Amino acid sequence: MPKSRDQLKLLLLQIRDGAQVRQEELESFAEYCGLRLDQIDVLNVFDTPEFENNIIDPYDALLVGGASEANVLLPDQYPFVDDCQRLISHCAECSIPVFASCFGFQLAVLALGGSILHKEKDFEMGTVPISLANAAWDDSLFRDTPDQFYAVSVHKQYTNNLPRNCTTLAYTEQCIHAFRLKDKPFWAFQFHPEVDKRVLVERLTFYKEKYTDGDGHLDQVLSSAQETPESNALMGKFVQRILIEEEHLQD
Repeated sequence: MPKSRDQLKLLLLQIRDGAQVRQEELESFAEYCGLRLDQIDVLNVFDTPEFENNIIDPYDALLVGGASEANVLLPDQYPFVDDCQRLISHCAECSIPVFASCFGFQLAVLALGGSILHKEKDFEMGTVPISLANAAWDDSLFRDTPDQFYAVSVHKQYTNNLPRNCTTLAYTEQCIHAFRLKDKPFWAFQFHPEVDKRVLVERLTFYKEKYTDGDGHLDQVLSSAQETPESNALMGKFVQRILIEEEHLQD
């Protein structure tokens, strides 16, 4: 039986080390999910690098956030990557709803048997226009999203080849940006649906040494930033249509 919004309880798999960004990410997920902060529990892998799949059992869905202090391609350096992939794979197998963003997208690709590439220069940074694939028009989350919508995208890792049983929903010239696992309530986004223009300015300023070539480059990126309402709306659609209305949980 469907739950009401107030009854929902979600788990955020968080890959953030700094206290400020941890709190900001949680608040952003709660805001765009349309949920209270106390409806989202956090499993931060820097605090708890080892965990079992059954940690998801009390929850209605798994959210997976981004990361700037970790690299999905370096599991020896970041040992939590393996347990993250196992949890995501478990959710896929058990039809537990998943909404994965950026680093979560990359974890999901690997967990489902795909591969991730690295791009050290000329990677996407800022707000970028996202194109919709044909499959998006029938998708529960994307069906009323306009083509060429803006989204926050800051990433050095990417993929252009999805794992088996995954359907491309959105893309740019550089890479695939969203997919759904066929017949499962499982969506992953290379862009950041939980991040808006204001948060992009704060976060990119915080991480400017990692992603930019200095203040001039940072100013150039931020001055061209766009608002991202269609991207941010995807989280609310996930909660309303998938968790509350239980739309197409099994197509």
